[in-house]
Amino acid sequence: MELMKRSINVILDNIKNAEKYLDQRSVDNFLNTIIESKNVFLIGAGRSGLAAKAFAMRLMHLGVSSYVVGETISPAIYDDDCIIAISGSGETNTIVSAVKIAKTRGSKVLALTSYPESTLAQLSDCYILVKGRNKVEADDENYMKRQIHGNYTSLTPLGTAFELTTLVFLDALVSELMEIMHQTESDLQARHTVLE
Repeated sequence: MELMKRSINVILDNIKNAEKYLDQRSVDNFLNTIIESKNVFLIGAGRSGLAAKAFAMRLMHLGVSSYVVGETISPAIYDDDCIIAISGSGETNTIVSAVKIAKTRGSKVLALTSYPESTLAQLSDCYILVKGRNKVEADDENYMKRQIHGNYTSLTPLGTAFELTTLVFLDALVSELMEIMHQTESDLQARHTVLE
């Protein structure tokens, strides 16, 4: 139970510290691009894909035409659309390939990644830096200390810190969009599915 509590605190600290890396101009560009786009496409692999789907649903609740790449109802992407790509490494092949296609079709590319120097960030019109696993936990020296003390478990395995921070950031972005678009929670509720 102690390890679980420490893990929760590491994840929460990562989320709290995410604000430090936000660039106001990038966030404004991100928001404006979403609002100005005819359609918003979202893509992510694995758990990042789940964060993308959650944001696509919120965009739909806001009245934004949104699609998840790979779903059977996703139409073609055009120059008045945008794609939001989520990849911690910024090097996931399927994500980078889709972004390259979107760019050749003239659409805007928005990205969330932990690596500004990544292929995804370099291809994007605008990216938001979302830090993943903190340096203290990820560095080799700390890894060796954990091994020596018999602690073989990472407090944020694989992409956990990135994915959860991305999910929280995107939900916070919904609040900004609600204000800009003059949408209330009742407006969002009216678009919520009733077929369940």
